[in-house]
Amino acid sequence: MSAETIATIWAFLIATAVFLYVCMDGFDLGVGILFPWIHGKEDRDLAVNTVAPVWDGNETWLILGGGGLFAVFPLAYATIMPAIYMPIIVMLLALVFRGVAFEMRFRAATPGQRVWWDRSFSGGSYVATLAQGIALGALVQGVEVEGRAYAGGWWDWLSPFSIVTGLALLAGYGLLGACWLVWKTEGEMQEQVRRLARGLGWLTLGFIALVSAVVPFLLPAFRDRWFDFPAILAALPVPILVVVLAWRLFRGLDEAGGGREHRRVVWRDGIPFACALGLFFLAYTGLGISIWPTIVPPSITIWEAAAPRDSQLFLLVGAAVLIPVVLAYTGYVYWLFRGKVKAGEGYH
Repeated sequence: MSAETIATIWAFLIATAVFLYVCMDGFDLGVGILFPWIHGKEDRDLAVNTVAPVWDGNETWLILGGGGLFAVFPLAYATIMPAIYMPIIVMLLALVFRGVAFEMRFRAATPGQRVWWDRSFSGGSYVATLAQGIALGALVQGVEVEGRAYAGGWWDWLSPFSIVTGLALLAGYGLLGACWLVWKTEGEMQEQVRRLARGLGWLTLGFIALVSAVVPFLLPAFRDRWFDFPAILAALPVPILVVVLAWRLFRGLDEAGGGREHRRVVWRDGIPFACALGLFFLAYTGLGISIWPTIVPPSITIWEAAAPRDSQLFLLVGAAVLIPVVLAYTGYVYWLFRGKVKAGEGYH
């Protein structure tokens, strides 16, 4: 295989790893985002117990995405990271703080301590999500590069667009968390998060529309992808599918619940979560359509940023072995802890 072909394969692998992280860590961050609207020790314990068996493994994909970028696209790593150092550092610190709070809330000696750990868990979820969204917005709006080095300022990551993408990700992760809880809970708890999911669904769709309207005007290359013929024909299915999935999401929320647990009910309750994941996939696809083949918009392509061919190939062999193993044990854990989670039961 040529170096260009291997670099393209790696670009799709890293993009897949980032998407899997967004989906998997997104819903457990979403549970923390919903904490201010979930009241009572029992309901909060129930919400946390739905993600307790899987939340640590979800962040595996963040490591794969960041490590893969460093190893396979070193030029991209060297130019992107200085541009978004601040939001990335804040995100990592918030994830650590949130992880500590996640475990310590179950070991709190008094109700007052538990309240503070709950606030820490929720606050860490908000900060980590907002930082991720801001970093994404800072990358999409373009990174100033001269030669082979970042040439922008320390505060270039902070802009109206990056703030909007940060808020959009808060709404999106909240929707994922609410739909996950619709799938994993029942009774009054499920009804509560169904109401939250409806509101967050409309909010997320509004942000998708806003960001989609702004992105084509950030850079000329984006505008060409979305408005020039025949390129627009390849992009047209994305907004159409967003409308279809949005309709199915709200219909699924109306149909969720309804009696004792059995396989049909559990899978029916999972439809809103699947639709929310589909909306994220379509938004991610739209982003890919806009920036391809650049990895550092607007100037550095994946082939210009790639490591030497031998390094790419060596790492690809390792990835071919490790990624199926990670997928296998991740799938096994999700299968092992399938079904509804009831009050008083759970990982802890």
